[in-house]
Amino acid sequence: MEAPTAATAWFATALGRRCLANEQRLVRQALDRVFGEQFLQIGGWGGRDAFLPYARTQRKSLLGLGADDAGADFVSAAAQLSVATDSIDAVFLPHTLELSESPHALLRESDRILRADGHLIVLGFVPSGLWGLRHLLSRDGYPHGHRYMIRERRLRDWLTLLSFDVESVTPYCHTLPFEQIRRLGTFPSERWAQRWLPFLAGSYMLCAQKRVQRLTPIRPAWKRPRLRAVGGLVEPTTRASRTRGCG
Repeated sequence: MEAPTAATAWFATALGRRCLANEQRLVRQALDRVFGEQFLQIGGWGGRDAFLPYARTQRKSLLGLGADDAGADFVSAAAQLSVATDSIDAVFLPHTLELSESPHALLRESDRILRADGHLIVLGFVPSGLWGLRHLLSRDGYPHGHRYMIRERRLRDWLTLLSFDVESVTPYCHTLPFEQIRRLGTFPSERWAQRWLPFLAGSYMLCAQKRVQRLTPIRPAWKRPRLRAVGGLVEPTTRASRTRGCG
């Protein structure tokens, strides 16, 4: 079980702890405005108790995409989630797209299971800068096991095609991608760096909402009811005229 051990070891480093703490703070703020019946986290990033306690829905579940997701309530394939259509109020993907073999399929499935006006929250690593460089130079991806780093703009495009409205994108984790963080590699205040130095962020949180366009059916012309004239208000457009003979 090499992959879970490596992932757990990364969270035990100063960088891993700092990254997870920032994610917990941001996700908690985002979930303060999300209500409903069902909250579903897909992927076990950070462990079962890292984010689920912040959900304010009536029920909350963790769906694992493999045996590595310890503590999952159930396990399913990413391309065909074992979840009913239009049954979830909020879907949370903590770096799940980057770990999935088919991120497009997982997004489509997330769209399918979300109810109208449902919320989607995605955590992702920034593929540019030193974080992206370390990912490219790492044999097994960085952090361990990551297949991709998806640009925020590309994710926006995917969600637009699926009829989502992107409400906000928040950069975070302003630090160098080294496990043993030194004073030079971080800032005294993450919130200060988040506001003034967003381009140095190593990660981002994207919040979107499913947009459902309700169509009003238009009846064919031959099925439309005829208008009735109300006494004196409507004059007929044509009248039959009688011609009189000239005497």
